[in-house]
Amino acid sequence: MPLDFESLDALRTHHPAWRLLRSDHAPLVASFLHRTFIAPNVRVMAASDLAERLDDELYALRQQLGDDAFPKSGPEYLNDWAAQDKGWLRKFYRPGTDEAQFDLTPATEKAIAWLDQLSERQFVGTESRLLTLFDLLKQMSEGSETDPSKRIAELHKKRDEIDADIARVLTGDVPLLDDTAVRDRFQQFVQGARELLADFREVEQNFRQLDRRVRERIALWDGSKGELLDEIMGERDAIGDSDQGKSFGAFWEFLLSSSRQEELTALLDRVLALPAVADLSPDIRTRRMHYDWMEAGEHTQRTVANLSQQLRRFLDDQAWLENRRIMDILHGIESKALSLRDTPPVGDVMEVPELTVDIELPMERPLFTPAIKPIIANLALQVGDENIDPSALFDQVVVDKTRLARHIRHALQDKAQITLRELVTTQPLQHGLAELVAYLHLGSETFRTVVDEGTLEPIPWLTVTTDGIELNRRARLPRVIFIR
Repeated sequence: MPLDFESLDALRTHHPAWRLLRSDHAPLVASFLHRTFIAPNVRVMAASDLAERLDDELYALRQQLGDDAFPKSGPEYLNDWAAQDKGWLRKFYRPGTDEAQFDLTPATEKAIAWLDQLSERQFVGTESRLLTLFDLLKQMSEGSETDPSKRIAELHKKRDEIDADIARVLTGDVPLLDDTAVRDRFQQFVQGARELLADFREVEQNFRQLDRRVRERIALWDGSKGELLDEIMGERDAIGDSDQGKSFGAFWEFLLSSSRQEELTALLDRVLALPAVADLSPDIRTRRMHYDWMEAGEHTQRTVANLSQQLRRFLDDQAWLENRRIMDILHGIESKALSLRDTPPVGDVMEVPELTVDIELPMERPLFTPAIKPIIANLALQVGDENIDPSALFDQVVVDKTRLARHIRHALQDKAQITLRELVTTQPLQHGLAELVAYLHLGSETFRTVVDEGTLEPIPWLTVTTDGIELNRRARLPRVIFIR
């Protein structure tokens, strides 16, 4: 964007972030929203809970600044901040609920992040950022090289460097980062992690803007419904094929890997235990930063799914309105016909084209097929055996969901997450497919789960037939991960 006078003047007038910085209540808005949404990584909060927290904040400020400092109540300030002329909060209603929900807008998060950077920093690292920029240039250069000989030469060069490092370590020369380099890289990691969380809100906002544009197009469309659906579905596919969609998909696939999550957990524990990092007193949420990424990514995925469902319902409503319009036209024709029944118009009312004869050859007609008459045998019913034990009718398979839930909780005490296959391996299925369905029901109702559609896992169990023969059964399901 060019930083000329016209562009900056338009931003100063219309952009919510600039309006927040110009506001007289900017310290209250920025501090309260940062402490409520950004610091604990809260994506959505109910209006009653948010208003209660704001009332407590206003009460504490009035004790310091006087009763006339902030004259409005908490709900009034929240509605004011969510108004169109402010745009600092997003107010919406979830499907099936009548309580308002609030979420932070990307513009507000950008303004708060800029205010956070205004504070003077005692240590400003530059080495790690330079190395990161250098690595990015190398990745772009090597990843776009089409000459195989140059790619092979670069790989040989890397292998020689790795061999030299291995030989140096074997001789006892182990190079280590000093405390300054460790602190430099840790600060850059924390800043990048926070920026990544802030990007998720902007991704959600882009999806919502796309949905709004599609709704406007449906409301103003005057062509055929097939052309409209083709255009809408094409735009939906364009989101997934765009740079933002591809990047988000690669990020989500990387984060869903259990091995990557375990690796991130081990690396964070090791880095936070370093003395140089411990001296910086890092935020306690840094240890579970990757779980915050996953939670924000799941919220983005749910937002996209909800928008798709709402769009489908909107299309159904449009179809119902079109059918109603057709019925109104038919009723109008009937009423006009009744009004003209006693005074018919003079002259020709309508014209019918000449009648034509449909020619059908005799051989084109199907041959006669006689109807099939069922034969009913007159047989006498015989009396059955009365010595059958009727208790077999009452033998039912009962799955103890309490035992399964206790097993899942016990497994999640030692691990942050566990797959359904691991649960079945440690405690095999006793009732076969019925118990497997009970696990899936608990995953959707009681526990937090993530489904990896790209990976299929076999779930085995042993069953016994009525003849006493043991059979091995197996079901192939997408990987189901239970999360603590």
